[in-house]
Amino acid sequence: MDELETIKLSMEDGEEAEFYVLEQTNLMGASYYLVIPVEAEEDACYILKESAGETEEYSELSFVEDETELEALYPIFKELLEDSDMEVEF
Repeated sequence: MDELETIKLSMEDGEEAEFYVLEQTNLMGASYYLVIPVEAEEDACYILKESAGETEEYSELSFVEDETELEALYPIFKELLEDSDMEVEF
């Protein structure tokens, strides 16, 4: 997985976590990223949503927690991953 782009996030506990970006898509004007932790021991993945930050220079990434939003995104990312050899659990 070394060729994949990575994203670093500051977590609520103050620690920094690094994620591989498996796929990215835009839906209704928002950017979403399918990620997996660099230090993952299993193939569980997460979906991050990009939103405007406090300044125009930076954007903020947050974990998508809304079930309706997740249910709309799962099939999109599943289809995007079909052509790759990656297997992840949704």
